[in-house]
Amino acid sequence: MKLGKVEFCHFLQILALFLCLSGMNQAELSRSRSKPYFQSGKTRTKRSWVWNQFFVLEEYMGTDPLYVGKLHSDVDKGDGSIKYILSGEGASSIFIIDENTGDIHATKRLDREEQAYYTLRAQALDRLTNKPVEPESEFVIKIQDINDNEPKFLDGPYTAGVPEMSPVGTSVVQVTATDADDPTYGNSARVVYSILQGQPYFSVEPKTGVIKTALPNMDREAKDQYLLVIQAKDMVGQNGGLSGTTSVTVTLTDVNDNPPRFPRRSYQYNVPESLPVASVVARIKAADADVGPNAEMEYKIVDGDGLGVFKISVDKDTQEGIITIQKELDFEAKTSYTLRIEAANMHVDPRFLSLGPFSDMTTVKIIVEDVDEPPVFTSRLYSMVVSEAAKVGTIIGTVAAHDPDASNSPVRYSIDRNTDLERYFNIDANSGVITTAKSLDRETNAVHNITVLAMESQNPAQIGRGYVAITILDINDNAPEFAMEYETTVCENAQPGQVIQKISAIDKDDPPNGHQFYFSLTAEAANNHNFTLQDNKDNTATVLTRRNGFRRQEQSVFYLPIFIVDSGSPSLSSTNTLTIRVCDCDADGIAQTCNAEAYILPAGLSTGALIAILACVLTLLVLVLLIVTMRRRKKEPLIFDEERDIRENIVRYDDEGGGEEDTEAFDMAALRNLNIIRDTKTRRDVTPEIQFLSRPTFKSIPDNVIFREFIWERLKEADVDPCAPPYDSLQTYAFEGNGSVAESLSSLDSISSNSDQNYDYLSDWGPRFKRLADMYGTGPDCLYS
Repeated sequence: MKLGKVEFCHFLQILALFLCLSGMNQAELSRSRSKPYFQSGKTRTKRSWVWNQFFVLEEYMGTDPLYVGKLHSDVDKGDGSIKYILSGEGASSIFIIDENTGDIHATKRLDREEQAYYTLRAQALDRLTNKPVEPESEFVIKIQDINDNEPKFLDGPYTAGVPEMSPVGTSVVQVTATDADDPTYGNSARVVYSILQGQPYFSVEPKTGVIKTALPNMDREAKDQYLLVIQAKDMVGQNGGLSGTTSVTVTLTDVNDNPPRFPRRSYQYNVPESLPVASVVARIKAADADVGPNAEMEYKIVDGDGLGVFKISVDKDTQEGIITIQKELDFEAKTSYTLRIEAANMHVDPRFLSLGPFSDMTTVKIIVEDVDEPPVFTSRLYSMVVSEAAKVGTIIGTVAAHDPDASNSPVRYSIDRNTDLERYFNIDANSGVITTAKSLDRETNAVHNITVLAMESQNPAQIGRGYVAITILDINDNAPEFAMEYETTVCENAQPGQVIQKISAIDKDDPPNGHQFYFSLTAEAANNHNFTLQDNKDNTATVLTRRNGFRRQEQSVFYLPIFIVDSGSPSLSSTNTLTIRVCDCDADGIAQTCNAEAYILPAGLSTGALIAILACVLTLLVLVLLIVTMRRRKKEPLIFDEERDIRENIVRYDDEGGGEEDTEAFDMAALRNLNIIRDTKTRRDVTPEIQFLSRPTFKSIPDNVIFREFIWERLKEADVDPCAPPYDSLQTYAFEGNGSVAESLSSLDSISSNSDQNYDYLSDWGPRFKRLADMYGTGPDCLYS
């Protein structure tokens, strides 16, 4: 009879229960038949109760407590005088005991994977005295396993790699599944492996879980990755067993099984002849299906006429062959080059040499294109010399350039003036002859570096550059002179023949054999009785005293003219004056003071102190003068004082008038009639801030007399005024005489007059008064009727 999965599980549970019951029967307390044991006069009583291990089935799903076993003591007569107690792991919480019968039950579902056994202690007590009637004993309750856990791949999912083209049976990776069930009991934890996905490429060992290749010659370039599904099943793979799965990703790693191959047998590239050296001409690449180090290649030129002109290198990132220029190209010399280039793998696997040579060849043809090139000089650097005595227009040398193109266009020359700012040189535009344009001075600039430009006549944009170094040859055109400013002193107590100074000379010229100077005193100084000069014949000379008894009071400074001649051709000379001061010296000959005035100065006052005192005195004098000047300026009155100002003044009052009806502030009649007597009046209500000089009054007299008297009055005031300016000045007066045809144009007069005035005469005054005539006239064109 064939059992199904469910029926088989029920059968196993019944079998386990049967085994458990038989174990419990063996575990019941039994009477020990062992004899009493005596030792050292002491009597050891026999154990009255012992038991074996208890077993209980895990994952019990019943509603009643699960019976575990029974405790019984031979002291128990069955009269209820003995009670049983239980302690230890799980006592009272998981396991309970009937204190009268000693029956043990499990009250909770047990899981062997959580805890495989429990250690407890049992004791029999007298119910009345509550004292032990038996010693406490320890026992173990073991949880019996059932197949309730499936195998698990704790390290999954897996990834692995295997070289492509590996033989059959090559180990890839080992997978391991664990089962939490008891491996010592039954087949619950015995696992077998099988492959569910990945055939026919891979297989798995059923017992070990080792995955191996199942097909030969698996090619990475065809397929580089496989996904496997591995199953682990317990119960030795039998029906009813539990299973678990995991995935394994297997990647084929590359091996060098593909030789490089050029996609084309030949290549052609066009290159301009003006391309600079080290420029890239072309990039070629041989195809290789491999990757990484297996695809690394090296390129080399193995043949052709461009071996010395071109070179090839490899780009490490792209594995391309880079062809570059090693020498300048010239279309006129050679128009094309042919190269034979080989590409080969750097790392060859001997196992795959049978697949063919791991290298390939191709041909590269390079066509040189003609380019309109700038003129080229016959030399990159011209060296020329010229004497600094050369006259303007002297020929220094010639440069030459030509057009390298087939057209051979004529060339014109010029000097780059950025290299000859002072314009010392000229060049003939057609011949390239360089001449001097100015006088040269070697001492100013010994070498001139200029750039000569050569441009094509047909295409001026094509410019070539040549470099010329012009060295200026020296002539003896500078006289010798003292090497430095000498500060020479002679002590008052100097003796005859004493050396007081050693002098030398310099010369800006640079003779080929070096300088040679000759020193002597001038003719007028040769017979002086104070000093003499000795030429040391080594471009130096020594100044010595001829006498003693120098006195500062008599003469504090001596001037000694020295004649210096160089060895040039022609020789040049100069006279240099050596200033010698007479000083007071100490016992060691060190000068202390060299001023003749030191004798008349106070003993404790130096020259610096006197200068400081004089400076202070001058500063005080300047301050006094400034103070006096400022005070005088403050006392001087202004040229036009406000009280003396003869022009009309505006008198400001801190009040606001009431208009034309305010008769208290001003006399309005003075504005309405010019002929009234002009008396000086002041406001009756407010005292003004400024009081003006009273002005004379005028009667009604002819206008010319009024003006004349008005001006004479002003002149008299100016003559007697001590503060008036002592020069004539133009003064204007807002005064209008009686003879005016228009008389007063003020509208104020019209208010006080009731008679109609005739303004028709305004029309005769011209276009400037037309607007007034239209406003006040009575003609037919008047705006107001």
